[in-house]
Amino acid sequence: MESIKNAFAAKLLAIKAIKLQPQEPFTWASGWKSPIYTDNRKTLAYPDVRRFVKQELCHIINSEFPEADAVAGVATGAIAQGALVAEELGMPFCYVRSKPKDHGMGNLIEGTLPEGAKVVVVEDLISTGGSSLKAVEALRQAGFEVVGMVASYTYGFPQAEEAFKEANVRLVTISDYEHTTAIAAKTGYIKEDDLHVLAEWRKSPSTWMK
Repeated sequence: MESIKNAFAAKLLAIKAIKLQPQEPFTWASGWKSPIYTDNRKTLAYPDVRRFVKQELCHIINSEFPEADAVAGVATGAIAQGALVAEELGMPFCYVRSKPKDHGMGNLIEGTLPEGAKVVVVEDLISTGGSSLKAVEALRQAGFEVVGMVASYTYGFPQAEEAFKEANVRLVTISDYEHTTAIAAKTGYIKEDDLHVLAEWRKSPSTWMK
C-alpha cells in the first residue's frame, strides 16, 4: 500500500492536481490559509490517472469492504469517480447532494438503490470530513447500511480522524498529505526545510498564520 500511496502522490503532483506553496499560501473558501491546494477533478482529464484511481478504489473496496453491494458518490467531486467504480464493480449507484434539491422532488439522494443496501461511499477529498459524513448520515437515515468510505485523498487532519471515529465510519484512501509532502521533498518540488512548515499547518489548519 505504501508504494501505491507514493505513486498516486507523484501522479497528483505531476498533473498539478495538487500544488504546494509553503512560502506563498493559498486562501481556501473557508478563509483558512493553506500551503496546499487540491483539485482531484483534474484526474478525470488524464485517462491513465483516471484509470489508476478507478482501479485502486475498486481494489480497496474488494479487499476492505467486500460486503458492499452498492456505491454512493458524494456530490459533486465524487460523482464521476463513484460512477466509474460502480460500473467496474457492477453495482447500483447513487449520489448524495450537499442539500436537498430546491425544486421537483426535493431529492437529497439521487438514484435508486436496493432497499437496505450495504453501501460503500466514494469521496474525492477528505478535509475536515464534515460534508462527507453528512452524506453518510443521509444514507443511514434513508435506511441504507454504510459499510465504509473510500477516497482518493485525505489531508489527515486530527479533527477529521476524530469525526470519522465518532461517526463509526471506516475510511481508506489511496494517498494522503504525509506521502505527498515526502514525495515532493524527495523529488525537489519543495525544499527539505519546508517539511516543518507543512507539518505545522496540518496540526491546526484553522489557526495557521494567524
